[in-house]
Amino acid sequence: MAFHAYLLRCNDSSFYAGHTDDLEIRVAQHQQGLIGGYTAMRRPMVLVWTENFGTREEALAAERRIKGWSRPRNRP
Repeated sequence: MAFHAYLLRCNDSSFYAGHTDDLEIRVAQHQQGLIGGYTAMRRPMVLVWTENFGTREEALAAERRIKGWSRPRNRP
């Protein structure tokens, strides 16, 4: 079984990182608003990156690395 880390670009140009064992279903759940939280109010979104991993732990580690990236800040 493959596991996937993924990155979505939301309609407000923000990004969401996650991991799953079924990428197609998970992205559809995000698109339909079935997963509460961050993406529920930022639809539609576009899958901009994914990578396959052999274990869930590896996919989760990739997700955590992405979430640790710094974000550019808008300055006046």
